[in-house]
Amino acid sequence: MPSREAQQLRRAMKSRPTIDMARGILMTACSCNPDDAWELLVAVSQNSNTKLHEVAEAVVATTTRQEPMPKKFQQHLATALAAGRRD
Repeated sequence: MPSREAQQLRRAMKSRPTIDMARGILMTACSCNPDDAWELLVAVSQNSNTKLHEVAEAVVATTTRQEPMPKKFQQHLATALAAGRRD
């Protein structure tokens, strides 16, 4: 039976490509650098009480499947973007 740490590591490795793709999408869409894109994802994740990989999947879906950004993320993303512009 795999350890809890090993399971978490496998899950992280599996979701990493999606997170990286979401960062790239945000970098392009928001004209920001990789660190800022990461901070946007983290802010939306924390403020919406949603796992980071789920936020990343939603961002990627807006581009790859042309799905609208879920409403529960829209306001948090707008708020994070506005906060980033003030810094």
